[in-house]
Amino acid sequence: MANRFPLIFNSSSNQIQELANSEGLDLSGCGIKDAASINVVGYCTITGAVNTNNSVGVNTTSSPSKFYVDGNSASNVVTLTDGVTITPDFSQGNNFTVVLGGNRTLANPTGITTGQTGVIYIVQDGTGSRTLGIGSHFHFSGGTAPTFTTSANAVDAIAFSVRSSTSIFSNAILDIKATS
Repeated sequence: MANRFPLIFNSSSNQIQELANSEGLDLSGCGIKDAASINVVGYCTITGAVNTNNSVGVNTTSSPSKFYVDGNSASNVVTLTDGVTITPDFSQGNNFTVVLGGNRTLANPTGITTGQTGVIYIVQDGTGSRTLGIGSHFHFSGGTAPTFTTSANAVDAIAFSVRSSTSIFSNAILDIKATS
């Protein structure tokens, strides 16, 4: 019984049946509503459509209206394609990186979600001296985009928070280096 767990009462056979762990449990279309909590021990993947009128909480006792995680969480760093115009698709992630191979423009992103936050890492290639223009939706303090570091292999970052579909609060962190 250690590798099995009870499933539900089967009215056809008038029995409680078990399901082997290796078989998995498909709850699609089951219509679970108003569940106070579902406890999962071990690894769990939730897939499928999510009703955005409700909420999902992971390891939290708060009453979330969206998705909350108590503890560590992470988001992949999406590699942007270098080109004359670099257009991030914010629906692909929250964190991005690009290595500049020439003078470029970071265009206004697509796939924006209001409230989304993240970082865009701007990396100079081994040659350096690459400039970066910024799309009009990125709003910096004082209304002026910074001059990014142009040294070979330099790393700058743009931390952002999406205020609206045309206003992205942006803060540049320039010339990021290891401490000595």
